[in-house]
Amino acid sequence: MKFIKMKKYKLLVLTDHSNHSSENSLYALVQSMSKHPQCAQIDVATRGDAENHLFFEKKMSRNLLVSKVDESFAFSVDGQSFSKNRRQENVRTYDAIWLRMPPPLSNDFLMYLISEFPNQIIINNPIGIYKTGTKEFLTNFDDCCPPMAICKSVKDIDQFKKRFPIVLKPFRDYGGKGIVRIDGNTVWDGKEQKTYAQFVKQLAGKPINYLGVKFLKNVGEGDKRIIVVNGQILGASLRLPAKGSWICNVAQGGSSNIAEVEPAEIAIIRKIDPTLSKMGIVMYGVDTLVDDDGKRVLSEINTTSIGGLPQIAKMQNKPLVKQATDLIWEYIIDSEKRVETIPQAELRE
Repeated sequence: MKFIKMKKYKLLVLTDHSNHSSENSLYALVQSMSKHPQCAQIDVATRGDAENHLFFEKKMSRNLLVSKVDESFAFSVDGQSFSKNRRQENVRTYDAIWLRMPPPLSNDFLMYLISEFPNQIIINNPIGIYKTGTKEFLTNFDDCCPPMAICKSVKDIDQFKKRFPIVLKPFRDYGGKGIVRIDGNTVWDGKEQKTYAQFVKQLAGKPINYLGVKFLKNVGEGDKRIIVVNGQILGASLRLPAKGSWICNVAQGGSSNIAEVEPAEIAIIRKIDPTLSKMGIVMYGVDTLVDDDGKRVLSEINTTSIGGLPQIAKMQNKPLVKQATDLIWEYIIDSEKRVETIPQAELRE
């Protein structure tokens, strides 16, 4: 019997360790990735290293200062894992690039990755990240969501708020930032309460780009985050708002709790996954809320540096991190096979 040697792949992870904490998923994920039988090597490059400024900020270099992932690669307050075993590498020497950088990612940087590194598999696909990185993208799935409206003027906001209490979400903010709640003539702008007239006055002369969404009276039942990798639902956590708040995001004081994925949520993911898959979105998070009829509906799609999986794995006592990284490797290997079967003339078009 002829022995066929499996190809081993070299992976580059792009991150920014400047604001990492012990809860950051990167460390558990890359440790698991490195143990896969087809992994040759994993290196991590951080935007937090001044020597990588030309790449991340100026977009003028193909070379990066990288750190190799080994058994000691772990979070520390002083970022020790990013200061040892460093060396210069050309990004084009890697088979795949995994983006684990915090949002927002500029369109300039994402397009730079696409143009400069056309032969690398990039997870998630930069174009897909940019197109899905706006709240406006949810309007592609309005049958899965609460009532929504694009608000690009005070008139748009006026008309929408007459129907019911609403929430305004800035198109490209994240982590619960910039969210405004309006109920009649009362506005909650973050933690600050003001009149609607005061809110309109502060908008004067500024660009208005909000997704307006009906405020759901059952928001206190929690915002559920569901993590999907390569089309497979891996797990979920329920984020409950802090006392006296209606915002469930953990970054805004909410708490994370164990949760199960409901049939209505499975149906939502089956609806949106084919679109995300075509856009090269491999790992993403879906957020759901309970609507006024008691049914879970889609509230967010997150495609940039999805976190929380190690915490969900611990709550559920399941090997979800390994499952996730095996699915990512499966995507990388399958993607290369697909490219290898495309005629060279077609690749040049």
